[in-house]
Amino acid sequence: MDFSEFSLSNLDTYITLFTEHGPTYLIKFLTAFLIFWVGKRIARWVTNMVVAGMRKNDVDSELQGFFNSLIYWGLFALVCITALGQLGVQTASFVAILGAAGLAVGLALQGSLSNFAAGVLILVLRPFRVGEFVDIAGESGKIQCIKIFTTELRTGDNKCVIIPNARVLDSNIVNHSSTGTRRVDLVFGIGYDDNIQQARDVIKGIMDADPRILKEPAAAVMVSELADSSVNLAVRPWVKTEDYWGVMADMRESVKNSFDDQGISIPYSQIDLHIHKQGE
Repeated sequence: MDFSEFSLSNLDTYITLFTEHGPTYLIKFLTAFLIFWVGKRIARWVTNMVVAGMRKNDVDSELQGFFNSLIYWGLFALVCITALGQLGVQTASFVAILGAAGLAVGLALQGSLSNFAAGVLILVLRPFRVGEFVDIAGESGKIQCIKIFTTELRTGDNKCVIIPNARVLDSNIVNHSSTGTRRVDLVFGIGYDDNIQQARDVIKGIMDADPRILKEPAAAVMVSELADSSVNLAVRPWVKTEDYWGVMADMRESVKNSFDDQGISIPYSQIDLHIHKQGE
């Protein structure tokens, strides 16, 4: 057997194949490379544009970082699949595998994904911001940190409460800081023998002397209830949010001391017991 003829024959075959199909494959390769090179830069440009828009609208930095990675890698994967398809690679199987993997991960992380989706909505809709005092999911405190999966509160006694974001959106959200002012609701009881106008004047004098109490909206002092043992006066001053607790505590102390000085009684619940003796 003449191996030289066999080798030359194969070489001629390869040359023929390269001559016939080489330019076509070269064009496909160059086109795929061009798609990859240009697509990668377009993906980065689109991502930067989206993140710049989010930054301009004061979107949370953590959400910016998340969408930066999500958009870029999603577009990058699309560019890679397109480039491979240009080379003649069957990309349908890749798409099917990615879809199956995404479904499996989604089912495994169902609870985490619900917290993630809720976190995105919180960061976009902004029902509260860091530093605001809120009631959510049965907890009260200042917002310490808003993350993708959880929200952290700092309670009045300095405890850190971490709440899953899905629970945050599933519960009522009471934001005490969003408007900048709050109404202090107080009730003071006086005796039935005391003068209502005198008690009202004492309370108004205390409020007028406190610079933390706002002139507008005007504070109100009204009879709210004729209770069993007292005439209850509802006191409604308006204050800045940061002065709420201080004004509430100081008002209680000041009214008690002023009532004592003015001889106005603050009755407490009592029961009159009448004993009737029967003849032995």
